[in-house]
Amino acid sequence: MKRGYLQISFTWLFAIIAGAFILFIAIFMTLKLIGTEQVAQDLKSGKEIGVLLNPVEIGFESAKSTSITMPVETRITARCENDNKFGEQIINLSQKSFGKWTETNTEVRFPNKYIFSENPEGKTFYIFAKPFALGFKVADLIYMTSSEKEYCFKNAPDKIKNEIEFLNQKNLVTENCQADSIKICFSGSCDIEVNYHAKYVRKAESKMYFSDDALMYAAIFSDSKNYECQVKRLMQRVANLALLYKDKADFISIRGCNSNLNLLGLENAAKSLSSSANLNLVSSIAEEIDDQNKFAECRLW
Repeated sequence: MKRGYLQISFTWLFAIIAGAFILFIAIFMTLKLIGTEQVAQDLKSGKEIGVLLNPVEIGFESAKSTSITMPVETRITARCENDNKFGEQIINLSQKSFGKWTETNTEVRFPNKYIFSENPEGKTFYIFAKPFALGFKVADLIYMTSSEKEYCFKNAPDKIKNEIEFLNQKNLVTENCQADSIKICFSGSCDIEVNYHAKYVRKAESKMYFSDDALMYAAIFSDSKNYECQVKRLMQRVANLALLYKDKADFISIRGCNSNLNLLGLENAAKSLSSSANLNLVSSIAEEIDDQNKFAECRLW
């Protein structure tokens, strides 16, 4: 009786151990499959965001706004690299799964996009774009924020106030600020300070310089590291565009149209820019060239 009892016990014990092992393998493979699917979903979403950004890019209109809604809570990390001809915009997505953020190394890269943000989180994201130009158009700058954060522009110049009201973007306001809104002050002290005359934005002990309203918004909605990187990318683009216009000037000179614009000076200034603090030099050269181009016999742009 005792022996049979032990044999039955060992049989059941073996079945329990074997069943537990099979269950463990099943759970492990299921979680691994979920993780793989999540990585694939993050990558797919990143590409979709890149595609969705295309319609917001504009011609020479003042600005344009739209929104993107994700199926689950999402964190969008936008960063840049400027170690090649035009640099790259990199988008990385993390999405909440079972109450936790998925951490993946999947990245989507774009050589022709310039996104300014502070890694917003949520389901709905507001996006607006504004063209950056130095006489000729350089690129569309894209600003991305979460619907969960309100940005309140206090004492903004009429030009900026009217543009924000025209955008009609729900998380950008110029009055009736919520208590927890991010305050952008054009006079006085608050979360983000804009000196519109000296052309710089002070934010988290960092000072970011701008040359026009497009870059002013970029500094407001971005951190200093991303901003400075994107400015260098834009200057790389300016340098290459200056050379293209120089080639165009050489071509039309054959027909007797001499523009005599300092395009090589602009190319050198843009290419050698080390930080946004030097933007004034580039913009002053560009402004002089644009004035000359307006009265040239054969305009380049």
